[in-house]
Amino acid sequence: MPSNQLEIPVSGHPAPIIDWRKDGQLVKETSRLQISTTALNTILHIRHAAKEHSGQYVVTAGNSAGKDTGEIIVTVLEKPDPPTGPIRIDEISSDYVTISWEPPSYTGGCQLDNYIVEKRETTSSDWQTVSATTVRTTIKATRLKTGSEYQFRVFAENRYGKSTAVTSPIVTAQFPFSVPDAPGTPFVSTCTLHWTPPLNDGGDHVSHYILERRETSRVTWTIVDDHVDAVSYKVTKLVPGKEYIFRIAAVNKFGVGEFLESDPFIAQNPFTTPGPPSIPVASAVTGDSVILTWERPGTDGGSEIDGFIVEKRDKDGVRWTRCNRRRLNDLRFRCTGLIEGHCYQFRVLAENAAGMGEPSEPSDYIKICEAVYPPGPPTNLKVTDYSGSTVSLSWSKPIYDGGVAVIGFVVEMKEATDDEWTSCTPSTCIEETSFTVKRLRENAKYYFRIYAMNAAGIGEHVDLPEPVVAVERLEAPEIELEAVLRKIVCVRACSTLRLYINIRGRPEPEVKWLKEGSPLSERSQLEYVLTVENCCGSKSAFINVRVLDSPSAPTNLEVKEVKKDSVSISWEPPLIDGGAKISHYIVEKREEARMAFTSVCSNCERNSYKIDKLQEGGFYYFRVLAVNEFGSGLPAETAEPVKVSEVPLCPGKITLIDVTSNSAKLTWEKPEHDGGSKIISYIVEMQTKGDDAWNMCSEGRALEVTVNGLNEGNEYFFRVSALNEKGKSEPTPLLTSVKIKDTSTVPVITLLSNTFNVKAGDDLRIDVPLRGVPIPTATWKKDGNILKETSKVNVLTSDTAAHLAIKDATRSDIGMYEVTLINSVGTTSAEIIVNIFERPGPPSDLIVNDVSADFVSLSWQPPNYTGGCQISCYIVEKRDTSSTSWQTVSATVARSSIKVSRLTQGTEYQFRVASENRYGRSHFVESDTVVAQYPFKPPGPPSNLHVVQASKSAMVIAWNKPDSDGGSPVIGY
Repeated sequence: MPSNQLEIPVSGHPAPIIDWRKDGQLVKETSRLQISTTALNTILHIRHAAKEHSGQYVVTAGNSAGKDTGEIIVTVLEKPDPPTGPIRIDEISSDYVTISWEPPSYTGGCQLDNYIVEKRETTSSDWQTVSATTVRTTIKATRLKTGSEYQFRVFAENRYGKSTAVTSPIVTAQFPFSVPDAPGTPFVSTCTLHWTPPLNDGGDHVSHYILERRETSRVTWTIVDDHVDAVSYKVTKLVPGKEYIFRIAAVNKFGVGEFLESDPFIAQNPFTTPGPPSIPVASAVTGDSVILTWERPGTDGGSEIDGFIVEKRDKDGVRWTRCNRRRLNDLRFRCTGLIEGHCYQFRVLAENAAGMGEPSEPSDYIKICEAVYPPGPPTNLKVTDYSGSTVSLSWSKPIYDGGVAVIGFVVEMKEATDDEWTSCTPSTCIEETSFTVKRLRENAKYYFRIYAMNAAGIGEHVDLPEPVVAVERLEAPEIELEAVLRKIVCVRACSTLRLYINIRGRPEPEVKWLKEGSPLSERSQLEYVLTVENCCGSKSAFINVRVLDSPSAPTNLEVKEVKKDSVSISWEPPLIDGGAKISHYIVEKREEARMAFTSVCSNCERNSYKIDKLQEGGFYYFRVLAVNEFGSGLPAETAEPVKVSEVPLCPGKITLIDVTSNSAKLTWEKPEHDGGSKIISYIVEMQTKGDDAWNMCSEGRALEVTVNGLNEGNEYFFRVSALNEKGKSEPTPLLTSVKIKDTSTVPVITLLSNTFNVKAGDDLRIDVPLRGVPIPTATWKKDGNILKETSKVNVLTSDTAAHLAIKDATRSDIGMYEVTLINSVGTTSAEIIVNIFERPGPPSDLIVNDVSADFVSLSWQPPNYTGGCQISCYIVEKRDTSSTSWQTVSATVARSSIKVSRLTQGTEYQFRVASENRYGRSHFVESDTVVAQYPFKPPGPPSNLHVVQASKSAMVIAWNKPDSDGGSPVIGY
């Protein structure tokens, strides 16, 4: 229900009382739920429908005549409730967890599409999708990290949206099994008894013994074993801490002897669990393992130690987990499977026959990472330069970096006369593998050495083999030009040019740059001169630079040929090619009325192009751009717009219309194409038969001409040419010669039918064929009056017919039309009948002829206007005056009267009638209101009631007729 509205039709008389109930309870109106009732309907309007509006609604309508009930089930479609929790953890493993849940209690009024399952690690607040298309209520979430804690949440989804989520408890991805917990405190549950055979065997050997026991707190004895063959026995299933007494009796074939009791005995172990070992010490730490060592505990608890258990705990966790699967007999263990970068604590537990002892104190946190050592000495130490106050050194990184990246170097020096080394580099060391030591004393002798440094510290040093004397070195200037600079250096226009050139010389030479001027050429080439100079001499080098740019505009752009839909243009290459070969040209066009150019061809490789598909008669500008590898250059553009047109085609067929004794009338058709430019005029030429010369006899824009001044009896040839701004077309000749003679005739009308029918609203066109020489003129009349031309009525006369056109014909256009043709020879006329078909007018004189309790008789007169055709039927409708809706009585009444039956007595009615033909139905004409009732009343009371005769068992009474019979004869008393 897009409108959230229940509209129930309700009828009844008197008007019924409406009652709405939902799920058995009376519906209460609120701002969101409202009930309204009209004469025909009861409406339940729900605004912003929600879940609570779903249910079974019962609407009851009742009045004094009875009641009726209807049931409506309303379902509100929305997103569902969340799945029913809690989420169950069905299975856990090291890399997956299986969870399940129950469907939501409310599905949103429609079927669920799927469930959406998400997960997150407890260390993060970001939720990740496990599945967005789960249709069952269980899922196996895989690819989990072993040991990580996860939380899951589940959404229900239907086609109207996604519910809120139900969230699971936190679960750790781990194997469903683990190392066992420490055993309980060991206790003695067994006891071994020993005895000697009796001194007196009773005359027969002892076959066996009977052993019994009791707790000292009890008085009853319990048989331990009633057939013991040996003189010792191991008693089991004793309760730790309980005190027991045992007794034994010997048995031979004569019976059981006396029992011998033991002293009281408490069931307990003779030793305890061992003490804690020493704190484990870590060594040989790698990226995933560590070696642990420890000492034995101070006490073994009275029993030999069977082995040790090593446990670890991650700094980010709280649980201790076992490291070794089997008990260790050694005091050393390599723990593997650790995560690099994590910190761990370790502890050790000892175990003997009494069980697991107390754990040792935990070790300090140990970070798991690869072990590092100081690096080896740098290599390839050498002097690269020196002067009176500086020495420049360079070296290579050490071969051995100690297991971690080298972070820098330390340079030290000492004078030959000193014993102490001093650092030349900052305290933070330097990262480069070269260094210049400054502020040295001139002519002094120095020693140098280099250390490498990493995270573990400073490594071994490497010494410069020989001392260095700080003296000035003289060297003539030198310029080292790379191979690329020896050629022409190319650079893009508007970009920055940087030339890197190595120069040498002691002392440092002075550098000068000069640019040699040159006239602008096609390739924009410049020459630079570099000069370096010091006290030992000078050196120069030349560098040629070519500036690369897009080309200049093409030259000599010309329009070569113009057709009705195309233009051909040509041009010359640009003077400046921008330092690269012209690859192609771009041709563009622009209509005179527009500002922007559009591309016609973006890859033209020639110096000319034909531009097709232009609009005939349109004015265009054209331009051409040259393109090289650096882009498109400046455009060359036509100075004036070019009109796309050509001379027109020759005119169409020429027809001789009329010939008199001194003239000839010609007509012709327009050319099939005007060449893209408007036709200015038509030139008519004639030639006398036997003469070679053509003479122009007419020039005008009309498609006909009357050539006068011809000689009767002569024969003439005619031809016509079309002219536009581009020139004159080829002429079209009249195929035969024309002989000048009198050919006049009386006008003649040839009508096949003089009746024209048209549907109202359509256009009416009457064509009257005619003949006559000279061509007659036509006049039109309607119902005897001259027919005037208006925007609706148009009259036209051609050489072959007289035409009358009436737009949107209506009833007023019906009538008798007359057309009259007149020429110099005579006159003729014809009458034409016009009939308009449309829907009829309404019936007239609707009257009520007869009224009774259950029927009414109606009659009427046919419509004054039948719409130009026969009435097909009448439509009769009625309505109760208490209602606004009309009901059809009959839609096929052929006569102009009807008897309307099945009326309700006492009800007031109104009737209406419309006429119908094949073009539509008329307006209705309505009757006066009438009450369905008998046309007479009940009779009045009889009068003069009296007793005529009386007896013991009978009485005769008599009376007179009532004064009024109510309009109908009395049929009984």
